[in-house]
Amino acid sequence: MELILKQDVQNLGFKDDVVEVKNGYGRNFLIPQGLAALATPSAKKVLAENLKQRAHKEKKIVDEANKTAEALKQLEIKIPAKVGVGTKLFGSISNIDLAAAIEKAGQSIDKKYISIKGGAVKRTGPYNAQIRLHREVIVEFPFEVVAEAK
Repeated sequence: MELILKQDVQNLGFKDDVVEVKNGYGRNFLIPQGLAALATPSAKKVLAENLKQRAHKEKKIVDEANKTAEALKQLEIKIPAKVGVGTKLFGSISNIDLAAAIEKAGQSIDKKYISIKGGAVKRTGPYNAQIRLHREVIVEFPFEVVAEAK
């Protein structure tokens, strides 16, 4: 079944992408949730026209995302956390904590666009996260988890 996505769908595609999915997934989840519409020939023509008109606006958004990416690369984030025996943390550090640390440093990033490689962090040390600012702009963001001073 061929569908046009109305919103970004994780592990499937971005808004306005034409995707091929299994019939049940499209009929029972994507269409009822308002995440996609059928890709009829007329809908594809309308989509092509909309994308053509949006291309100029999109360039401005990509440029802004690139500026934000450059600003993020300048940041050096160290997240303090309570540590038990050795390097093991009490609790864990997730994308929510990383988003809060970046917010304190002066950049506003929504937590849903941050993904930490390997999931939640449970030990001190250096780690990497991916921050998706735009479908074409994805930043590898290094950060470090350090022991909290007592």
